[in-house]
Amino acid sequence: MASENIFSGLKVVDLASFIAGPSAAVILSDFGADVIKVEPPTGDSWRRGHKLPPQPRANDAYPWHLANRNKRGLALDLKSPSAQQVLERLVKWADVLIVNTPHPARKRLKLEYEDVVEWNPRLIYADLTGFGEKGPDANLPGFDITSYWARSGLLSMTRDAGAPPTWPVAGSGDNATAVGLYSAIVTALYRRERIGKGSYVTTSLLAEGVWSASVFIQAALCEAKFFGLHNRKDPANAALNVYRASDGTWFVLIVTPDKLSAVAKAIGRPDLLTDPRFSDPAKLVQNMPQLTAILDEIFGSQPMPYWYEVFNGVHVTFGAVRGPQEVIEDPQLRLNDIVVPLEGAGGKLTTTISSPMQVHGVAKRPAKRAPELGEHNEEVLAQLGFSASEIDGLLASGVVSKAKQNPGNGGRLGSSGPTTAGGVAELVTSPGGTEASTSNSMEKRNPL
Repeated sequence: MASENIFSGLKVVDLASFIAGPSAAVILSDFGADVIKVEPPTGDSWRRGHKLPPQPRANDAYPWHLANRNKRGLALDLKSPSAQQVLERLVKWADVLIVNTPHPARKRLKLEYEDVVEWNPRLIYADLTGFGEKGPDANLPGFDITSYWARSGLLSMTRDAGAPPTWPVAGSGDNATAVGLYSAIVTALYRRERIGKGSYVTTSLLAEGVWSASVFIQAALCEAKFFGLHNRKDPANAALNVYRASDGTWFVLIVTPDKLSAVAKAIGRPDLLTDPRFSDPAKLVQNMPQLTAILDEIFGSQPMPYWYEVFNGVHVTFGAVRGPQEVIEDPQLRLNDIVVPLEGAGGKLTTTISSPMQVHGVAKRPAKRAPELGEHNEEVLAQLGFSASEIDGLLASGVVSKAKQNPGNGGRLGSSGPTTAGGVAELVTSPGGTEASTSNSMEKRNPL
């Protein structure tokens, strides 16, 4: 029987924008944490992510729900001096505060660790930056493509020889970083259980990108000899390469030395093991293009289902290259709770992606839609101890924006807040998300 969620009773304030910080909060929420999503009056720009190419376009705000499910929403203008009273009560209420606002803006907003720790010494202050807290580029704006992918070296290595760097999947670096930030938060919570004190924890998109590329970055640190960029027709190793079946399916094949004999026999070419071009290691290196050409012909003679049976028969590692529309049909996703039901979002948003870890014996919280802009303003303010008249005053002054409800919009939360071209242009023209002149109350650090 499943026990109570692990983080039931844990209180989290998510002041971060876009993906990485909010997704760390989502993982906490999956295991029961109470998360308050704090947004500027205009809303987090990721509410409009489904309208920004190259993200697939849709009427449903699928990126928003993915990064903000299970949260309550508060719309707060942190630039207003009166916001400090709300911020103070949020910090005193919270166990965890997640922030990705640039440090110069944080100073102006009195949102640095030293500003808020006085209110709550047990607070876990989780800080996400693009390039780290120190160094000449500490205050540079950063997307995951610039900080995680480009600066770390990953983008230079994930391409074919002679091809320019390509654009990775949006949020791929962010979601990896979210797991790192979540890990830092959980580590600090464990420390708090032991010594009774809060912590200031941090990670950066750059640090997470270098960690992901660490095999090659470590190689560079010890002056290893690199083989150069990918060239599947002249690979460093034909046994670790990409091939194409007769039905057009590309697949990755990894044949370790202990499997060479079995694979050669399974594909009907045991003669390759004794072929003088390939049996001698020195000659094999020189003749790798010839071996690849032979394998291309063999694998191009049968469809992927045939090779699936062959490779499974000899327990060799392989993977068919799938597109998103094929991935969602993979039975492994639902059988392993990778894709789970999503409640209340409406439209076509009936399922979502669960966070990538499970604890046996503990049921994750059922995934529920992300909040409308400011949807839980009065509920949250009352919970923080504000009286009805004080709440009315905060709403009247605009410090807390009035909730924007959209009945019957089918969960298409892109209609909460600006959905005009100007909202999209904000993302396009300000790739770092640290717009000095933005009207948003929180200036954003690492938007993607």
